[in-house]
Amino acid sequence: MSNDLWNGNTAPLKIQDLTLRDGHQSLFATRMRTEDMVPIAEQLDEAGFWALEVWGGATFDSMSRFLGEDPWERPRILRKYAKNTPFSMLLRGQNLVGYRNYADDVAREFVDKSCEAGINVFRVFDALNDYRNFETVVERIKANGQHFQGTICYSLTERKLGGEVFSLAYYLDKARQLVEMGADTICVKDMAGLIAPYDAYTLIKALKEKVDLPLHLHTHYTSGMASMSCLKAAEAGVDIIDCCLAPFALRTSHPAVEPMIVAMEGTPRDTGMDLKAMLTMGEHLEKIAPKYRDYMATNRMATIDTGVLVHQVPGGMISNLVSQLKQAGALDRLPEVYAEVAQARKDLGTPPLVTPTSQIVGVQSVLNVLFGRYKMVTNQVKDLVYGLYGKTPTKPDPEVRAKCLRGYSRGTEPFDGRPADVLEPEMEAAKKRVADIPGSDDWDVMTSAIYDVTGTQFVKIKRGVEEMPAEMKGKTLEDVAAEDKAMDDCMKEYKKGK
Repeated sequence: MSNDLWNGNTAPLKIQDLTLRDGHQSLFATRMRTEDMVPIAEQLDEAGFWALEVWGGATFDSMSRFLGEDPWERPRILRKYAKNTPFSMLLRGQNLVGYRNYADDVAREFVDKSCEAGINVFRVFDALNDYRNFETVVERIKANGQHFQGTICYSLTERKLGGEVFSLAYYLDKARQLVEMGADTICVKDMAGLIAPYDAYTLIKALKEKVDLPLHLHTHYTSGMASMSCLKAAEAGVDIIDCCLAPFALRTSHPAVEPMIVAMEGTPRDTGMDLKAMLTMGEHLEKIAPKYRDYMATNRMATIDTGVLVHQVPGGMISNLVSQLKQAGALDRLPEVYAEVAQARKDLGTPPLVTPTSQIVGVQSVLNVLFGRYKMVTNQVKDLVYGLYGKTPTKPDPEVRAKCLRGYSRGTEPFDGRPADVLEPEMEAAKKRVADIPGSDDWDVMTSAIYDVTGTQFVKIKRGVEEMPAEMKGKTLEDVAAEDKAMDDCMKEYKKGK
């Protein structure tokens, strides 16, 4: 096969596995327990992945709030079994693993503790692609001698790559900024599965010509294009792609690793990975998956959401919109909300729709449909148009901004500095919150610093001050079997009566 097909890159295609983080976050509301990861940790370590994503994103919140597990323990436990492969995490820049910007003292301490817990690769992103929100965490990543993966959130305003905002020039400029910041690799993060195959080829090829760093593509399967886009990215010379083991792949998750291995076999980009090893690990996941089936979306037959090709709303954002409209008894107005999302996004500065901006735009869109445009405005929208999250890709609509900032506590003149510069230190307050909890330590302080209410409550549960709620203890396979038997018994009785 001609080397020209691969845009000059004939090195084996590297793959990062996301099964233990984004895979179950995408499909099972981040409910996978550490006990179900341990049995395949050693095999994952031996499989030849570039890195294993095991932490970050919503895991910190889900573990402490819903699973009754200490988030800091997961990477340390897994490292006992996976001793060689780098561990990766998703870090939301100054948002860390929360939903707001944290003060610099919290950001520094969080990165230091994450390195201590065993994280090697930090995929750092900002919802607005404002890299001023990287400065504090990157300094600590570098100081700890770990890998800084600079991330560009991929977004569109048109159907395909282009337009006045998210053009090829926009992405090339963001890559240039990441090089200047000292990135070790650059990741294109396509959180909604919007990158089309030939756009992936065009973007990766152009980036390859402009930057001399390994390139990484992260795309979700939501629209059905992800595997095709990864293939075209490989032809364009991408160095690394993200996949999951098949049972935790597809739908709103990621391409499955198994077919990708076979697709590359016999080409200059052959991964060299063992398909049989993947199948063995998949068997384990199939066995434990029933514990989490209640969290999986079952409201539609299709495994892809073709609607995202039109409205461009990420899967996680859709579920939030549906939930909010159900509570208001207005689910029939979902098409109106989809239309409003596009307009509200433009009004608020065209932010990429990723955590936390997807929630900010989504909630405001629901309010606009139910109560009239900007009759009710969330505090987060006020913060966004003021500049507390950073610089938006376009300027917010002046009239909308004036409405939003009427009576705003920080004033009506927008702020254009680095957001964290106006935040007061927070670590001392976190120390005080856990000071009276017997046995609390530095890890517990950090948990309380990230989530002042739910995090502090978890520390109390962890230290035995409060009892763990039953729902935190999780479902066992025995529970699943009992449920299935009860359902079978009900059906038998029903048939008898009929």
